[in-house]
Amino acid sequence: MHNVHLFIKKSILFIIDLFYPLFKRLFSLQTFRYLACGGVNTLLDISMFAVSYHLIFRKHNVSIGAVTISSHIAALLLGLCITLPIGYYLNRYVVFQESGLRRRVQLFRYISVTFLCICLNYTLLKLFVDYLGWYPTPSKVLNTVFVAAFSYITQTYLLFRKQETINPMG
Repeated sequence: MHNVHLFIKKSILFIIDLFYPLFKRLFSLQTFRYLACGGVNTLLDISMFAVSYHLIFRKHNVSIGAVTISSHIAALLLGLCITLPIGYYLNRYVVFQESGLRRRVQLFRYISVTFLCICLNYTLLKLFVDYLGWYPTPSKVLNTVFVAAFSYITQTYLLFRKQETINPMG
């Protein structure tokens, strides 16, 4: 399993870093990796949203016991089940490799930030679709812009920041 992980990690880094020279003047390597990984995961999320909204849930509400969920919220939740673990993996092992934090600390922080992103996703999607009457897929795309900005800031400056070493001698 460890060999599979190393192969996947090295393959992803190879592909991303292959394109970095084209953007070297614009971004640091870490920022470029974040944009590449986040971009692919975001495209996957939006694609899964559109497919599940139109083809799986067919624009119909989903009943789970006594709870009924609108199709756009069900599509959001389904996409999150796939893209959240992929996002954590990419951020932990590709983008922010040198943070120095223990995995369980990072995972707890990631889940905390992710919970905030889910709440933001849910709130914005409900606002755009249910209150403003916008179509769900374009609403999801616009929603993603806001959530991605929030996510980048929290992941860069809180979640995966490098551990500062304190020198007791000053």
